[in-house]
Amino acid sequence: MQRTRPSSVILIAVAVIIGCALALAGSQHGWTIGVMPGFAIAVAVAFVVQWVAFIPAAIAQTDRYFDATGSVTYISVTAMLLLLAPALDARSLILGALVIIWAVRLGSFLLARNLRSGGDDRFDEIKRSKLRFLSVWTVQGLWVSLTAAAAWITIASANTVPLGWTTWLGLAIWVLGFGMEVIADLQKSQFKANGNNAGKFIQSGLWSVVRHPNYLGEILLWVGVFIIAAPALQGWQWVAILSPAFVVLLLTRVSGIPLLEAKAQRKWGDDPEYLAYRARTPALIPGLRGKIT
Repeated sequence: MQRTRPSSVILIAVAVIIGCALALAGSQHGWTIGVMPGFAIAVAVAFVVQWVAFIPAAIAQTDRYFDATGSVTYISVTAMLLLLAPALDARSLILGALVIIWAVRLGSFLLARNLRSGGDDRFDEIKRSKLRFLSVWTVQGLWVSLTAAAAWITIASANTVPLGWTTWLGLAIWVLGFGMEVIADLQKSQFKANGNNAGKFIQSGLWSVVRHPNYLGEILLWVGVFIIAAPALQGWQWVAILSPAFVVLLLTRVSGIPLLEAKAQRKWGDDPEYLAYRARTPALIPGLRGKIT
């Protein structure tokens, strides 16, 4: 406990500082409510929602609604920006719709999964320390803000640009990524629901093409969002490129693929069938192999 307290405080401080820097940069050329830029309001609300939700979660020692809170934040803040915007163009409406559709689908999926399983075992130790648990909720505020940055900055921008070919390219990539994520999650849920597959790993459907098709879909859809947003960005608003970059970094280097690969290795590392599956199936990009592929 003594050692985790300073690190938790540092993590909270770093997350808040990065959030403030993001809000400052992304607010350039944006509309304001009084003296507050729209994008800065969005980032602030994203953090505050996590801190408010943390209170009952800490009291009840539960993480069941952690993922759902993240999704609710995406939905509520995006809707707030759309309602507060002095004028809405087609690009903002498209981006808002894409973020909300994604958040509703993923949030309902994760909530149902957590209710079935009783929670996420990654939080078992973390939630014993209120300060450490608070740091996780704070980081979620930063995660939401960074991931949605391209869409939120564009919706909160005073600059409007007519739709062009990049809009339809980005939309096509988003549809491809969203469809891939939905299908991959559905295939895995159906696989796990079959009692004959207890203790086994999935290697059929999209999971026969790459080992993490849901993550590939996630990356593609946020790349699509950024491509749609890009023509409207100017000056420091280009900090929005952190949106897809952050998703790639998070899923390939931090909490996504590395954790699941390590877990799979512990569980099936001595299974010849798993080793064969791992050898023939790239982690993320079809046809490529390497540390993350």
